[in-house]
Amino acid sequence: MEKLVNTLPNFTLIMLWTYTGVDKLLRFRESSRAFHNQTFPAQLAEVLSYVVPGVELLIALLLLFSVTRWWGYLGSVMLLTVFTTYVGLIWAGAFPRVPCNCAGILESLGWAEHFALNVICIGVAVWGITIEGCRVEKLEG
Repeated sequence: MEKLVNTLPNFTLIMLWTYTGVDKLLRFRESSRAFHNQTFPAQLAEVLSYVVPGVELLIALLLLFSVTRWWGYLGSVMLLTVFTTYVGLIWAGAFPRVPCNCAGILESLGWAEHFALNVICIGVAVWGITIEGCRVEKLEG
């Protein structure tokens, strides 16, 4: 049971990042258009249409290996915090239009649900960091 509890955050985040990264690449044309529909400059949108799926897949890769897992959790917290802040600003009406570049089933969520899901995922990543910290302490102690 302890093994399951310790691997749950890792598995959950690998699935999240793989799903979102691969979806953006498979639907690259639509994803790129969605980035260009955002409220930031077109040049930034162009860069982000390549960088975001790459970073999502890199984080999934980092989470696969025990020696890089802590970095994967940290990257998850950082990227999810950026996404959550952006969703929160959209939800609060800070932008003149409500753009979205969400993957697959996430497109069907409202902004409140999307915000809540992101906060839960941040919690999962923090849980993973905690587990990794305990694992390292056991190895060193």
